[in-house]
Amino acid sequence: MTGFLKLLFRNRLAGLGAVILAVIVVIAVLAPLLPLQPPDITDTARRFLPPLSEGHLLGTDHLGRDQLSRLLWGTRLSLAVGFAAAVVAAVIGSAIGITSGYFGGRIDNLMMRGVDMLMAFPYILLALAIVAALGPGLTNALIAVAVVNIPFFARNIRGVTVGLAGREFIDAARLGGKGHLGIILTELLPNVMPVIIVAMSTTIGWMILETAGLSFLGLGSQPPQADLGSMLGEARGALITNPWTSIIPGLMIFFIVMSINLLGDGVRDALDPRLKSGALSRPQARTMQKFTDFADQPQKGLLDLQKLETQFHVGKRVYKAVNQVSLHIEPGECLGIIGESGSGKSVTALSIMGLVASPPGVITGGAVKFEGRNLLDLPFRELRDMRGRRIAYIFQDPLATLHPLYTVGDQMAEAITVHSGTSRADTRRRALELLKTVRIPNAERRLDNYPHELSGGMRQRVGIAMALCNEPDLIIADEPTTALDVTVQAQILALLADLRRERGLSIMFITHDFGVVGQLCDRVAVMYAGRIVEEGPTAQVLETPAHPYTRRLIASVPELGGGKRELVSIPGLPPAMDDLPPGCAFAPRCHRAQDSCRSGAVPNRRTGPRAVRCHFPEASETEAAHA
Repeated sequence: MTGFLKLLFRNRLAGLGAVILAVIVVIAVLAPLLPLQPPDITDTARRFLPPLSEGHLLGTDHLGRDQLSRLLWGTRLSLAVGFAAAVVAAVIGSAIGITSGYFGGRIDNLMMRGVDMLMAFPYILLALAIVAALGPGLTNALIAVAVVNIPFFARNIRGVTVGLAGREFIDAARLGGKGHLGIILTELLPNVMPVIIVAMSTTIGWMILETAGLSFLGLGSQPPQADLGSMLGEARGALITNPWTSIIPGLMIFFIVMSINLLGDGVRDALDPRLKSGALSRPQARTMQKFTDFADQPQKGLLDLQKLETQFHVGKRVYKAVNQVSLHIEPGECLGIIGESGSGKSVTALSIMGLVASPPGVITGGAVKFEGRNLLDLPFRELRDMRGRRIAYIFQDPLATLHPLYTVGDQMAEAITVHSGTSRADTRRRALELLKTVRIPNAERRLDNYPHELSGGMRQRVGIAMALCNEPDLIIADEPTTALDVTVQAQILALLADLRRERGLSIMFITHDFGVVGQLCDRVAVMYAGRIVEEGPTAQVLETPAHPYTRRLIASVPELGGGKRELVSIPGLPPAMDDLPPGCAFAPRCHRAQDSCRSGAVPNRRTGPRAVRCHFPEASETEAAHA
């Protein structure tokens, strides 16, 4: 409950709504205990007293009744009716939606056609018709408001249920012997309950408003009983001469409905698990930075990362995703970055161009030098111009990054025209050349295809072509072959190698696969827990790995053919990035770890082109065999 409230109050407007509504509810609940005058006692000699009159804080109405007393009792009644109508509509509508979505077929058609008939009538006219048929009265107004809102719940819950009914956990429940009622109550209902709660929280305000509207027309509460709508209706004749009699209940309706709507938005967000990571917050155009001074160093190569630090701030937790990473890439060189999932590879790459989502991402230190300029210090306009023009990005899943509503040709044309003012014909010609460059068959026809019409390998080639649109100097390839089969993976790697050779591209290649590193990369950097633990020429690192983590990673890769080597697994799990152990982060999993590894910083030992962050590196295969 505490966590839910924290998430709720992260939305300040929702918090304000919660506070206002809580105050109103508490006062309304305590109305019988407060020293108020009876709400229905008339005193025509004291009619239309203004606010702050003696004995009448908010004045009196046209019959001399105390406005404050009637306001609190009326608020109490309006809130009760609104909440009751919401519960009735939610229960009946959700039952219809779940049943319809779960069974489908004829049951779904019959139920949804009935709901469609209700939705065909304007809701206020339908409510008036129901009250006219049942007769005036607050109970009948409640029934009318609940009925006209049932279709809203039924449609929303039915849509969610249809998506859940075909999932594997429903099939597993059937195989486990559960009946339809058991599946609905124990499998579907818990999954749709957050949607029901959100729908209720966002519609209670409208139900209170609808009930007040019926009472205003004389179809809701009947004299002498008062709710906010009937108070407005009775005061409309004195709107010009004694406006406070209308303004006071009108303001109360406004505050109730507005606070409930604001609170409903907050409840909707707080029940979404993505809010916990800040994913629902609108990301900034570039990653937020929180550091001031940095000891500037001369740049090495085309791109030089100098002690780069990137963190994720989630509440009081700080996740150190990138921890003082130093790397450089020479012109025309391919640098491979390898490591387990969660080691910080992708966050390092995204940090280069300020693409880590903020919130919760924050760059807290270091520099990213490109051709002598620190990209972290560039004005956003210049950084945006660099993106896609000088440094391009190939994402892991092209289906998720290509826009599903635009053709391949349109998306490539946009990538070109953003950085150059070429004509439409020249842009299309350039896009066609690039598709041919990445060896897509029938390239001219593919320009007019949508992403879903292409295979995974073709979509990845389109992603590479888009990265080449503006002839960048550096391409960052974030696991571009992970989701592809072996044959297509080999073709993509061969394509990247050819493009690099023909165009002199520099490539930062992120992968899990040492085979890919050996085929494509000149140098390799091994990451663990946000740090570079080993770096060097690819052949040397693969043949004589120095860090125990690197050796274990290589030993866990199966060899085809002889079957002479036993596969090795790495014990334990990677550390939590918000609770890194002191000293070497790999020490809890390392067979060579000693006391000195578990305390104090571990220096990065560099010998020529090789570097290893370890107190006790594995000097040779012979030593590893005896260990």
